[in-house]
Amino acid sequence: MTDAPAAVQSSSRFDGFEALDACHAETLRMLEQLATLAAGLGDGGADERARRLATLINEHFSVTMREHHEDEERHVFPPLAATADAATAHAVDCLVQDHAWIETDWRELAPLLDAIANGQSWVDLDALRQGVEVFTALCRDHIALEESVIYPRALAQLERSGHEPMNREMALRRQGRLQQRERG
Repeated sequence: MTDAPAAVQSSSRFDGFEALDACHAETLRMLEQLATLAAGLGDGGADERARRLATLINEHFSVTMREHHEDEERHVFPPLAATADAATAHAVDCLVQDHAWIETDWRELAPLLDAIANGQSWVDLDALRQGVEVFTALCRDHIALEESVIYPRALAQLERSGHEPMNREMALRRQGRLQQRERG
């Protein structure tokens, strides 16, 4: 028996890039849900289904997406920025800037989603819809650049050096956050 946490013991089964790809798929799904929610809201406020959906969307973009960006900035971007050609290094710089813009845009949308989730009717629907449109476009373009350029190059580079340290660290951090959520 080992004292190592389960996430470390199973880190050989945890694949960081699979987790990143899965997060992209979930983000695209949540963006669709966000657009549907924004389009479907009327002046009368949100019904129970809309409130539940707003809660799920808020959780994804406030927690999961931030964790995802942290993973990329710790494990994917630095090796590429250090060894990449100028075009790849520029793409990495753009993606880091995108993370800041995504966070800024989300900080504007999050209070609106929180209000919807809590059944409040003060939300400016035009501002919500415009914000959702901008946020969705930025996220989609960001994911497309990562998946078409950055992830393939990062995978190729990590296959040469091994990505077990990345897998282990990501698994440990996820386990720690899960334990924190369970406690409080």
